[in-house]
Amino acid sequence: MKIRKRLLEATRDHLKSHITKHVTNVEVMLANPIAIPEHTDIMSAIEAELAHISEYHDKLEVLEHYFKNEQ
Repeated sequence: MKIRKRLLEATRDHLKSHITKHVTNVEVMLANPIAIPEHTDIMSAIEAELAHISEYHDKLEVLEHYFKNEQ
């Protein structure tokens, strides 16, 4: 496998795994908001997780748009 393709795949996987992590965090908070005592301000905690999701989603879109495997 060419190095370019491997780097793109690794970056894509990395970004997707971060998205999955933060989506899971939100799902846990929504399912049982009192289970995480250090998050007394649940709305702010969810908003922070959404910001992380947005950041990694944007990076993934840029990667997919500007860096195609075919090059």
